[in-house]
Amino acid sequence: MTPVALTIAGSDSSGGAGIQADLKSFAAFGVYGASAITALTAQNTTGVSGIHPVPASFVTAQIDAVFSDLEIGAVKIGMVAQVETIAAIADGLKRWAPRHVVLDPVMVATSGDRLLAAEAVDALKTMLFPLASLITPNLPEAAALLNEPVAASEADVERQGRQLLTMGCRAVLVKGGHGHGAESIDYLIDGERSIALAAPRIATANTHGTGCSLSSAIAAGLAKGDAMETAVRSAKAWITDAIAAADRFAVGHGHGPVHHFHKYY
Repeated sequence: MTPVALTIAGSDSSGGAGIQADLKSFAAFGVYGASAITALTAQNTTGVSGIHPVPASFVTAQIDAVFSDLEIGAVKIGMVAQVETIAAIADGLKRWAPRHVVLDPVMVATSGDRLLAAEAVDALKTMLFPLASLITPNLPEAAALLNEPVAASEADVERQGRQLLTMGCRAVLVKGGHGHGAESIDYLIDGERSIALAAPRIATANTHGTGCSLSSAIAAGLAKGDAMETAVRSAKAWITDAIAAADRFAVGHGHGPVHHFHKYY
């Protein structure tokens, strides 16, 4: 059967992040992608100039339309925008009970623009975290979710990851791209262990959509039947190569996109 993944996220009009990046990531892994759009953004590589939330009832309609017809192997959740949207997504997930849910707690765009209303953060934690197989915060997001300073050591990263686990998700991937040093180290933490996943840190400004793409690549692996660790390792290797190839593009005047199809051109 054709593996299918669903992304529930916002649209990026410049094509480098959000729904567009998610669908590209699914395709790069040979997975058919479906989508439920939570918000439209007027966005390019230099920033976000506008956000137009989709009514929660229509988010529900999209989710139900997809699940009622397609065999969804995994769900990726990205930009959720507001409390009403979060509630609609949580209700949909409870109704359809997908096996795998990868939640990227998108709070701030690569450009620095805020994408999640402050009052929605608590709803994200209480309504969606308990339904997630994996959450994928970067270092600043993990700190913000816990109202703590950004972790400065491996011990701090692991401690914050375990605190996030107490909110109900089954595993946490704390992404180290915002850290320092020659390597970018992500930590996959579940109830039994912590696995450090290191890759060379790549000097480039073209990192637009990195978090969206990584979480979608993980969801693609899960949709194909991979175990969590296998899916995360495969996605980490792929996004590292996509970042390394990003400078082959000449797209925009700010943080350009990663190269989702680096294997092909």
